[in-house]
Amino acid sequence: QVQLVESGGRLVQAGGSLRLSCAASGRTFSAYAMGWFRQAPGKEREFVAAISWTGGSTLSDDSVKGRFTISRDNAKNTVYLQMNSLKPEDTAVYYCAAGPVFTTTPGRYGYWGQGTQVTVSS
Repeated sequence: QVQLVESGGRLVQAGGSLRLSCAASGRTFSAYAMGWFRQAPGKEREFVAAISWTGGSTLSDDSVKGRFTISRDNAKNTVYLQMNSLKPEDTAVYYCAAGPVFTTTPGRYGYWGQGTQVTVSS
């Protein structure tokens, strides 16, 4: 079992920055690829970014490329999402997820956090 707890979400103005954190406990953190997903009201959950087990490879959705950066610190069992140049359309609940496969597909992640709300005002 892996337990995931996200933090860092809040209300921010457009153009601002936030850093989300996801702290993991339980099984060996470095054994899992990690992903960030988001879900806006009335929309399906969508992929944001993912990072491989060692952090050597990352993936990100085109909508956040150049603005969001995913990173991880295996010594701290934590994955981060640095979000810059935020836009109102980035408003959503952000979830981190852990799984054995480095992928953009949410169904391949077996463990999920409870989510943290990010609201970007215009």
